[in-house]
Amino acid sequence: MTAMTFTSAAPLTAAEFLALPENTDIRLELQDGAFVVKPRPTLRHQKCMAELFVQLDRQSAGPAVVFGVDVDLQLVPSDQPGTVRTPDIVVLTAAGFERVRDGTEPIRASDLVLVGEIREPGSHRTDSVVKRAEYAAAGIGHYWIIDPHEGPDLTAYHLGDGPEYEDAESTRDVYDTDDPFPVRIDLAQLVP
Repeated sequence: MTAMTFTSAAPLTAAEFLALPENTDIRLELQDGAFVVKPRPTLRHQKCMAELFVQLDRQSAGPAVVFGVDVDLQLVPSDQPGTVRTPDIVVLTAAGFERVRDGTEPIRASDLVLVGEIREPGSHRTDSVVKRAEYAAAGIGHYWIIDPHEGPDLTAYHLGDGPEYEDAESTRDVYDTDDPFPVRIDLAQLVP
């Protein structure tokens, strides 16, 4: 199933979207003020996300690893139709986590060190083009795309000198890096 987009009576700001009551029946994101309905994750997707969380959480000293949280990308002024995404995995700075830990403040792009999306068959373009451009424009330093169906593999993008992510080669087996923090991801463990 692929994501569907529909609009409300008027485009929403990020704050208006984040103030909506929680809805457990459907998964919503906000793109340029319009609702985007996300399909429910498959069991493979959930297993991959859980294992990635465990591996990152064990190794990230300082930054907080969380999943399933809304992030205001702050791509436009706060009174304009906003964009709010719910990445599969996010790593917050220690200061960002302290700022949002009680839940009264929204998570903002400026709080993040890394975002990760787990690709589904219907999310290739959204993850590789749309979200890649949005996360880069929001200034999030690192963006990982994990594909549990092809390998699995991990493609780790990072911001270059401009407002776009540098092209990156995908990695299979083990992803080992010191940037943005020392971590070693055993990709074979991400899928059953």
